Amino acid sequence: MKPYKVIRVATILRSLPISLLFFLLALYASLRVAMLIYTGTDLVPVAIWPMVLVKGLWFDTVVAVTMIAPLLCYEALVPKRWRSSGWHQKLRLVCLFSFFFVLLFGAVSEFTFWIEFFNRLNFIALDYLIYTSEVIGNIRQSYPVGWILSAIALCAAVLVWLINRWVRGREAIVLNWPQRLGVVVVAMVAPTLLLSIANVEQMDGKISAYADELSGNGLFTLAAAARRNELDYPKFYRTLPEERRRKTLLGLGVSRPVTPELSPASMAGNNHQVSGTLGHHFSRLPKHLVLVSIESLSASYLGSYGSGGGLTPHLDALAKDGLLFQQVYATGTRTVRGLEALSLGTPPVPGQAIVRRPENAHLTTLGEVLAHQDVDTFFFYGGYGYFDNMNAYFSANDYKVIDRTDIPSNRIVFENVWGVADEVLFDAVIDEIDRREKTERSFFVHVMTTSNHRPYTYPDGRIDIPSPGGREGAVKYTDYAIGKFIRDAKTRPWFRDTLFVFVADHCASVAGKTKLPVRNYRIPLIMYSPGNLKPGTFSPVISQIDLVPSVIDALGRPGRQQFFGRSVFSDEPWMERAFISNYQELGYLRNHKLTVLLPKRRVQAFDVDPVTLESTPSDIDDKLLEEAIAYYQSASADFRTGALRAAFHAARP
Repeated sequence: MKPYKVIRVATILRSLPISLLFFLLALYASLRVAMLIYTGTDLVPVAIWPMVLVKGLWFDTVVAVTMIAPLLCYEALVPKRWRSSGWHQKLRLVCLFSFFFVLLFGAVSEFTFWIEFFNRLNFIALDYLIYTSEVIGNIRQSYPVGWILSAIALCAAVLVWLINRWVRGREAIVLNWPQRLGVVVVAMVAPTLLLSIANVEQMDGKISAYADELSGNGLFTLAAAARRNELDYPKFYRTLPEERRRKTLLGLGVSRPVTPELSPASMAGNNHQVSGTLGHHFSRLPKHLVLVSIESLSASYLGSYGSGGGLTPHLDALAKDGLLFQQVYATGTRTVRGLEALSLGTPPVPGQAIVRRPENAHLTTLGEVLAHQDVDTFFFYGGYGYFDNMNAYFSANDYKVIDRTDIPSNRIVFENVWGVADEVLFDAVIDEIDRREKTERSFFVHVMTTSNHRPYTYPDGRIDIPSPGGREGAVKYTDYAIGKFIRDAKTRPWFRDTLFVFVADHCASVAGKTKLPVRNYRIPLIMYSPGNLKPGTFSPVISQIDLVPSVIDALGRPGRQQFFGRSVFSDEPWMERAFISNYQELGYLRNHKLTVLLPKRRVQAFDVDPVTLESTPSDIDDKLLEEAIAYYQSASADFRTGALRAAFHAARP
């Protein structure tokens, strides 16, 4: 056998796989530095930049080695005669260009994702990969896509030229077959070993949530999100023995009887019998309910909650004439999580929201409970309701769904990729209620808005901020649309018998110094029903899940005990607590303390300042930990076992 020369280190370093490996590490490091600069030293002090960069190098190495492994195998096994052929050289150039283009496009995408969410690629990005029509449309309407793609293509072409000059004409690495097989083994073993050691928990440095996120790698966190799409609660989180869990939950006032008494006959005269806590707020109980869940509306945007921006004059007026809830907290960071809370009244389950899971038909939802009592129930959405499985979920739970496809084109004065303008959606709501009013039946309408969302475009001439007006313009336009909706509703006979509820699905941003920044989960909640509901303020802490049993009480109807949430109109003493989550971390806020359940049965605790809502690490309170486990374990178990299913099902008339 012909002897082979010892391969020089310089030759190895200038080989294509190793050159691309170093390029990947340089690209990811540059992206991380750019994110650090954009984030600023106030959120990530320069003193911890070295830690972020070193930890980042670890995750980047794991990803880079994994990505290069197939190329290493190919380079080891490709026959020598192929290398010198013209077609192989051309194929290599095409592949290199594609490789660089995709990587640069991914880096730009991740940077824009960071600008929007201050997070590495996660569940949100994973969902966006599914709904490509809305996402691509959103990008096209928000950014100069043509110029960006052209710049990326130019950079990719330059990189191909540089890398080709770098490796071309150098001494080729000549391997015999045992050496080739050895390279293949290394290419397979190295990423397997690294991936078995690395995990997303290693990002947690317990210093700053921003720093932790920046120390990760977007592809790594995206893969982790895909693996943890549905977390099995008993497998990943702390649990309680069954009997102890039940007793703890019962002690917290959650009974959820299996066989409810929801007979429509029991409703006779209820609209005139108001007493106790309910009577303190209502002089007369309304007959109808309109629940408006507003896209991405943080409480901090409203003048009623201390903002001086003047963005919400109409909502502020409704708050003055209605019941304003000062301390309400969303359960999650996505619309589906808000819809879960506002229909099911349940603490968030880890992983994907129930709205998007299979086996979610005929659950004990607000619509299912009211439909059983001869109430016409609707879900209105300004976009296409297949997004986030909304159509399927609400249709399967006794709501009549009306989305973008049901709105006549001659009524649409404006639309963008996410849906029709909010004013168009509210006009459709009024039209449908007007038709139903002739039946003299009670109705419940859940409306999900879309305008307060990137690309932040809306009809011209409505507000003093030209479209696209960024987040502030979108907030002010949505407020305008709500004001118009109420003005139009006041001209209808059904207005005096209707309770209007305005609440956010989630906040505009949940990024903070901790993984669950309490302040960034605070949302507005306003109930408005002039002549029925007395103006006032409700100050105690409540959760988004408490709205469902509260509106059932406000309508004077039975069924509030079917939910994990509690009615603010109950005569029982109010227990302040809230639930906040981000798919993996499950937070329980009570007594100014946030207890957080994490995967691998870990637990963290924070003291929450009652004024600033800033969190500082603290010792774990065993009682609060037990309460948190009881709630979250029960919610997950009830969905898994079918206990969240309604013990009744009303066929629509």
